[in-house]
Amino acid sequence: MIRRDWFGLVGFFLLSFVVSGVGGAITATSVSNWYQTLERSVLSPPDWVFGPVWTTLFIFMAVAGWRVWRQKASQARKQALFVYGLQLALNLLWSFLFFGLQQIGWSLAEIVVLLLVILVNTVLFWRLDRLAGALFVPYAAWVSYATILTGTLWLLN
Repeated sequence: MIRRDWFGLVGFFLLSFVVSGVGGAITATSVSNWYQTLERSVLSPPDWVFGPVWTTLFIFMAVAGWRVWRQKASQARKQALFVYGLQLALNLLWSFLFFGLQQIGWSLAEIVVLLLVILVNTVLFWRLDRLAGALFVPYAAWVSYATILTGTLWLLN
């Protein structure tokens, strides 16, 4: 790998972990109080599961984005990276809506949009780099599950 590639990889990790860190800070504002008062579905995992899962997913996202960024410049690459940035922004917005504003209904509507954007991102990445697309599959699966959890929280509360 050339030096530019290493700097790119570091950049994608920084971007992912800035989004993760800001989302985590927003989550921390109400996860130990408001969230604990919600009636949750039997499908809800223990709270300790979320940290390791999201850390792994953000690592996968960073590597996937970096792999696509390394591809030859093209309209397809530009579009895929735009959608990548959009899904990161939507990921952060969900934390703000759910934990920051404590708006379960709005966060449910938003996570449906997020999931659709992740699915589009998966396909766009797959077309450019199969491993990058494959690295998005666990993310799509987890957000599908999170969509169900958000929906049940909205119904129960």
